[in-house]
Amino acid sequence: MSQPSPAPLAAAQSEVAELLSDLIRIDTTNTGDTATSAGERAAAEWVAGKLDEVGISSVIHESEATRASLVARIEGTNRDRPALLVHGHLDVVPADPTEWSVHPFSGEERDGYVWGRGAVDMKDMDAMTLALVRDWARTGVQPDRDIVLAFVADEEAGGRKGAHFMVDEHPDLFEGCTEAISEVGGFSITVRDDLRLYLVQTAEKGIAWMRLTAQGRPGHGSFVHDDNAVTRLAEAVTRIGSARLPTVLTPPMRQFLDAVSDAYGIDIDPDEPEQALARLGSISRMIGAALRNTANPTMLEAGYKANVIPGSAAATIDGRFLYGQEEAFDRQLAELIGKGVQREWIVRDQAVQTTFDGPLVDLMVEALKAEDDGARPVPFTMSGGTDAKSFETLGMRCFGFSPLRLPADLDFASLFHGIDERIAVDSLHFGIRVLDRFLRQA
Repeated sequence: MSQPSPAPLAAAQSEVAELLSDLIRIDTTNTGDTATSAGERAAAEWVAGKLDEVGISSVIHESEATRASLVARIEGTNRDRPALLVHGHLDVVPADPTEWSVHPFSGEERDGYVWGRGAVDMKDMDAMTLALVRDWARTGVQPDRDIVLAFVADEEAGGRKGAHFMVDEHPDLFEGCTEAISEVGGFSITVRDDLRLYLVQTAEKGIAWMRLTAQGRPGHGSFVHDDNAVTRLAEAVTRIGSARLPTVLTPPMRQFLDAVSDAYGIDIDPDEPEQALARLGSISRMIGAALRNTANPTMLEAGYKANVIPGSAAATIDGRFLYGQEEAFDRQLAELIGKGVQREWIVRDQAVQTTFDGPLVDLMVEALKAEDDGARPVPFTMSGGTDAKSFETLGMRCFGFSPLRLPADLDFASLFHGIDERIAVDSLHFGIRVLDRFLRQA
């Protein structure tokens, strides 16, 4: 049987859904351009107020007007130990209210869920962290080591105005931090009633967002043209979008596949692992993307009139590469782009990887198993990116550990940047209990 939680945590569990709803109602839409983004200042000030209510001081820094990040430090009892960073981002991707069942910035609570943009990416972790440290402050709990809290801007556009800015301009705020936890890890996949895999992120792919531009001879749309920029670009975009780059099994993925093989009692072909991953349901899309480097066309721009052949055409590509695969990825893309198309980087950031071992990992495993006796924690590589890319440059081991026991029938992967994003209130309560066990000793 699962052991009871070491503290009642009644206040934290009673307020976490309300905190999340309030935070969702603060529109922090990040379009990638400050001029059209809502900005994170209001959310940072709201977090500062919630911390100040219980006597936790914080500082706010802006990289640009309204692009605000907040940092606070909770002192531990053991001053000889290095600090642990708990970081989350305040910004969210845009949402179209006409596509949703509820308004995406309503923070509505119904059917046992909190609904709204950011409910899983990642204002849920922000709210759980806030609820927990507020409960600690009220009840006099002090962790063993210093816990540094960071609520940052701009993660959804690569973090240049958030975590990267804070690391470059205010590294002193993270002094002594050797390890960090954040989003997209610690969530469950139900195998059967008595077994759930909990995916702890130990690696994430690098980012290579690029703009492709093709030049050609402009002219009348009725003429025959053999130097058409749109055609040249379209051919490159088609090659990229249709390509299936080679499978590369990194150490975290091998460990994950071994766990899936054991949990489901199946043999996995290392050359064709997707067939086995399909057993995981919708989450297999996220996991499967970490089997190889990927590149997907996302935006096109060309022309200004139906009967005019333009002199240039441009496309945006979302490229992601595995740890240790950056040079191979560059070669793969160069071959696909071909001649006559220029490439420039929009955002380029490194892949991150650490090992699934050590005292911190042991405590993650213990905390999950204490709250769910059917838990089996396993490492995995995330296909996207997080602010770990910034904090890793300060020498920290970075993990995705935002613990959630999810309803077995929830299509969790589709909620990231998706319509009707929501999180179960019971999952938030579970997360607080796990984080409490973990952070007290971590």
